[in-house]
Amino acid sequence: MGNEMKTAIVTGAGQGIGRAIALRLAHDGFNVVINDVNIDNAQAVSEEVKSLGRESLAIQGDISKRDQVFQLVDETVQRFGKLDVFVSNAGIAQIKPLLEVSEEDIENIFRINVFGTLYCLQAAAEQMKKQKSGKIINAASIAGKKGFALLGSYSMTKFSVVGLTQAAAQELAPFGITVNAYCPGIVGTSMWDLIDEKMGEYMNIERGAAMKKFSESITLGRVEKPEDVAKFVSYLASPDSDYMTGQSVLIDGGILFD
Repeated sequence: MGNEMKTAIVTGAGQGIGRAIALRLAHDGFNVVINDVNIDNAQAVSEEVKSLGRESLAIQGDISKRDQVFQLVDETVQRFGKLDVFVSNAGIAQIKPLLEVSEEDIENIFRINVFGTLYCLQAAAEQMKKQKSGKIINAASIAGKKGFALLGSYSMTKFSVVGLTQAAAQELAPFGITVNAYCPGIVGTSMWDLIDEKMGEYMNIERGAAMKKFSESITLGRVEKPEDVAKFVSYLASPDSDYMTGQSVLIDGGILFD
């Protein structure tokens, strides 16, 4: 049975969407490596995975540090022998008018959301090339399809992820590796709590009002749950998506239409 068991890494899996993805992949039969900058959160989710009858490791790591990302893949392969799926979920938001974005702001968000996603892709692909198979799944966003006011720097990074996904799909196809991305909308997580709070400050509205205003644009009429995203990532991680590559798919309840 050992060889048939598949292994996945999920970055930023200590909470929110990443945690939901990790638990769903465990439910789907994967051993799951939980990466997060917060090791306590990672270990808690790792225990949840084990409670579902799967094996799991919690590995602390900052995806903006290339050597730490390669170390993450090395430790995973040492433990499980291979890497079938890499979910590049970790990312940060930034709420600021573009005219106020500092050099430090833009460097920080690009280091994590863009450089980090590239480093994850590089580390995963080096291992998957040896196996001649694998799936790399990136976190984009509705902000990777349309730029949003006050989320300009974030939108820039997510457009970058869409471009990276398209280019990587073409370069890695000869090695049997597919690359796709998921584009969530307004998800009930701590990231959206922050967006709501900061936007409220800039728009002079009370807490909760920005979230409510954005939520009115959701065709399905409810805020997205992390599990809604995880269900789609489950498909991207499964053999059902084998003929799909280079796509960044909206899973947003119908905010944008592509």
